[in-house]
Amino acid sequence: MSTLTQNSMTNHHAPGLIQQIGDTLHVWHERYRNRRELSNWTARDLHDVGLSWTDIAYEADKPFWRA
Repeated sequence: MSTLTQNSMTNHHAPGLIQQIGDTLHVWHERYRNRRELSNWTARDLHDVGLSWTDIAYEADKPFWRA
């Protein structure tokens, strides 16, 4: 006969899973924000960092979930 306790019934994976979901959502939001910001850069800004409009268009067209 087994004895069930509150501790044995607790889902110990939930906090880790919730943290992973939160981390993923944070990364997605940062990608979206950064890509949107890049699309507002001037030609001078792009030249300063060595990017072209083609680079920006390629990056900005990616969905937020793609790295």
